[in-house]
Order: sequence, then C-alpha cells, then structure tokens
Amino acid sequence: MNKRYSTLSIAAVAVMAVTLFGSTYTQSQMTGNSLSVSTTDADLMQKIHDMGGLQLVMPQAFAELDCDKLESGRNVVEFNVIGQSAELPIMGGKTYKAMTFSGQVPGPTLRVTQGDIVKMTLTIEAGEPTPHGNDMHASQMSAGNFGAVQPGTSKTYCYIAQVPGTFKYHCSGVNVAAMDQHVLSGMYGMTIVDPLDGYKKLMVEKTSVQGGKVAKDRLMYSADALEFTVQYNQLYLTEDGNYDMSAMMQHHQTQTVVNGMAFGYVPNEDHNALIKGDKNKNIFVVQPWNSKDLKQYQSQLIFVPTGVHTRFFVENQGNEPLFFHIVGEIIDKVTQGNRVQAQGTETWLVGGSQGAIMDLVFDEPGVYVIVNHDYAAIFSGAATVIVAGNPFGLDVGDAKSYAEVLGNPSDAVPPAGMNSMSHPKLNLHGLYTDARADEIKAQLGI
Repeated sequence: MNKRYSTLSIAAVAVMAVTLFGSTYTQSQMTGNSLSVSTTDADLMQKIHDMGGLQLVMPQAFAELDCDKLESGRNVVEFNVIGQSAELPIMGGKTYKAMTFSGQVPGPTLRVTQGDIVKMTLTIEAGEPTPHGNDMHASQMSAGNFGAVQPGTSKTYCYIAQVPGTFKYHCSGVNVAAMDQHVLSGMYGMTIVDPLDGYKKLMVEKTSVQGGKVAKDRLMYSADALEFTVQYNQLYLTEDGNYDMSAMMQHHQTQTVVNGMAFGYVPNEDHNALIKGDKNKNIFVVQPWNSKDLKQYQSQLIFVPTGVHTRFFVENQGNEPLFFHIVGEIIDKVTQGNRVQAQGTETWLVGGSQGAIMDLVFDEPGVYVIVNHDYAAIFSGAATVIVAGNPFGLDVGDAKSYAEVLGNPSDAVPPAGMNSMSHPKLNLHGLYTDARADEIKAQLGI
C-alpha cells in the first residue's frame, strides 16, 4: 500500500476532521506524512482553523432539560459565568491576551452533589470581539446546547449531574471558531460532582513492629479532608502575548501553568524573611512572583498539617499528558469518576481533558513539591510547593501548620462540599483581573 500522501490530501483530512469533530488535528493524530505547519499553505491552514467547530445537523442525541419545567425534589444549582477577554500577567513580567470566564483563569469552580440540577447561564459582554460557548463535561445531552453565545446576549441550559467525579468545562467548539485559542487562552474550569452518599474513609497501609516482627498496620482516616484544586494547562504565545497556533501544533509550550500561573505556588519575599531573615534571599530555586506589590499575583505556598487526610481535585485542561507526582510522598488513593483506580502509587497519568481525585496523608513535617513529572513541564512552570507541619521550627504557638498563621491561596481551595474540612485562613491569590479580585475579597472576607 502506498503510504505517501500529499500535503493537500492530509490537509483535506484535517478539514474533514474539523467539520466532524470540531477540533484542529495535531501532528501526532495524523497517519502518513505528518502535517508540518511550516510547510503547509498558510491560507489553507487558516481556513481550517477558522472553520471552528461542529455544524450540527443531526437530531439531538439527548433532549436537554426544560429549565422552566424542572423535576421537583432535586436541588437546583445556578452557575452564572461571563465570557470576557482580559490582559493578564505571565511569568517574566509580560502579559498575554487572555480569554476568561468571569475575569479569572481558570474559571470559577462549580461544586454540586450527584443528582443536582445545574442551571448554567453564560453571558457575553457587549464589547467582546468574539462569541463564546460553554461545554460542560459533567453533562449528558446534545452538544447543540453548548453553541455560540453572541456578544451582548446570554444563554441558559440545564442538566442533571448524574456522575460523580471531576469534570472539565471550557469554551465550546460548537459554532465557535478557533476553540483551541479560546481554551488555551484561559476559557476553562472545573466542576466537582460529589457522590450522593459522600466520600469514603481513607485506608492507608503502613507497617509496624508487633512482637518483634514487621506486620501490616492499616490506618483509617475520616472521609472528611482538607481539600485543594490544581488544574494544569499550557500557554502557546508569541512574543507580544498573542496565541500562537503554530507553537500549539508543534507542542512547543511557552509556559506550563497550574491554576493559570507558572510557578504560582512557590515561596515569596515574606517566606524568605521568615526562614532566612531577609526578604531578598530566595529560599527556592525560582521565585518569579515575589513582591507584595503584585497583590493577587504574588506567589503563595500551600500549607497542610501532618497526619490529616488531604484531598486534591486534579484536572488536566491542556494538550499534554499530566504525570501527577508529589516529590517525597506516595498517593494513597486515586479515584476517577466513581471508581478507585489505584492505592499506594507514586505517579498517576491524567490525560488531556481528564480529571482525578488524589487522597493522601502527609506523615512527616517537610517541604514537598507537586510536579507534572515531565521535565519540560517542571522547568516551564509545573512545580507546586507544599509545606507540611512545622519543618522550620518557627514559633506558631498551638498551630498545627503554617496555614493557621499565613493562610492558603484562595484559588487552590474549592467551594466546600459535604466532606470538606474548613481552612482556617485564606490569602487572595490567583490569575484574576483586579475587578474579579475585589469581588473575591468581598466574598471571602479577606
């Protein structure tokens, strides 16, 4: 069989793929000769890109809920978000042309209980240069509901959150051109669907010496946990901060971001002063967001007590695989959807547009780092520092962790659910516009 294909024939396959599936195809998804951005006709590539997403002509596979005739007995959770563009900072003192849900990247986290009805309303500001949509992966209904919302208008749809787990939501590819640009420029977020009967207790298998012999020692922890969210993505940017499709097609990320920021959870000048006695003596290899003058963008550490059940809601929003690993720790339980996938594992693979729940207990005081164990990802931003207990011997009184004194970053803490431990203190932190930062400060009483 002749496996030599012309550039034109490969591009034609890409056109068909875009028409059917609403996505641009990368090199790794093509057979035969790979699609080279540098050699393919630029006008043709632009046409493929501008076609945008699905043109739905098929009957609806699932009828959406009529928001005016909702089933009684179910809890209804309203989720109102605004599509708006913004200029936001990136590591290195520059900015980029972001697209946001409600002035933040990632968008607000939606948290519901299995069986709840979600009433989602997307509003696009009148001055927005492009329409947007909202594809919520926690739903099960026709994709036609996710279609374009024009500037100056709103759209509402309803669905039942039937399956527990973590789920992506993002700017839709249904009748919206350049979905890749919208999502990779910031229009993504997470939905947490808690199980109807709550989370299960955490069993951690240890060993102990009993009668002079080593024996298994299973420890049980309450289902209640101290909770955090971490969402991973990549930025593909030109020098002037615009989206670079060519870089995306070649998987050449500019930065790897966690909750919208590269190296956003590392020490800052306050931590330098506490540990070193000098705010200018960095205690970590890279500290790009040091100064208090950066306000909501100043980096913050994540603090946890030792011996406490800790739960991470993880979502991979980007193009690249996420090899979730905590340096110095073992993940005690991995859950995806409503099934436990692993117990006692070092690293867990989370694919693109996929989530997982990681449960563990930090036994010893110390400094730990969550990484995407892809070295390119680590060096370009995917390193999140956790401080457990009081490893530096600072005077914190009766506090079990520095969180009680210094606080945890607001954007890494999800809305409370049925098995959430309360955080004693929060700091304003996140890739928020100034207007959105003021709203969050008021909501949290910071």
